[in-house]
Amino acid sequence: MKKVMLWTLLTISPMLYAQQESGLGIKAGLNYNSNGSYFNDAQALVEDPMKNIGFHLGMYGKIDLGSLYLRPELLYTRTQSEYDSGELTVSKLDAPLLLGIDLLGPLGVFAGPSLQYILNNEFEDFSLREVENNFTVGAQLGIALNFTHFGIDLRYERGLTENEVAFVDLSENRIDTRPDQLILGLSLKL
Repeated sequence: MKKVMLWTLLTISPMLYAQQESGLGIKAGLNYNSNGSYFNDAQALVEDPMKNIGFHLGMYGKIDLGSLYLRPELLYTRTQSEYDSGELTVSKLDAPLLLGIDLLGPLGVFAGPSLQYILNNEFEDFSLREVENNFTVGAQLGIALNFTHFGIDLRYERGLTENEVAFVDLSENRIDTRPDQLILGLSLKL
């Protein structure tokens, strides 16, 4: 019995301290998203958005600083928000710049800004003008479990920069495109 316990401990121990060193990897996951509210007369066209599933994929780096670490990421993200009149789809490049701390074994927490460049906004059956700002800033806060070459994290993101998009044919009607989302990510260290 002692040999089995010793073998189990020796097998599991390296997994508990993995991804605690510098490196690069790939990342993908799901986003549970809701973009912002409508303004002015757009209420006749759209109601409050219902949350929908989106996705993200990209790469990350990790720079070990002892008990702290920096984790920059570069991700392609696509989100959707469903309204009564159609679906708003937002495609963007995200660059979270996260500062994390390893708490105990594979458990860690992190937070930081998320720089975002909006590639495209589409609203089903309606034409949209360009967004006010293609470049926006958000904030992320999350928790992670990191094993040998595999990690999983759950984070909350909120857009901080006000950013609206207007309907082409409807004056004074616009939608706030800031993200408000839960993000579940899986990462693989290369």
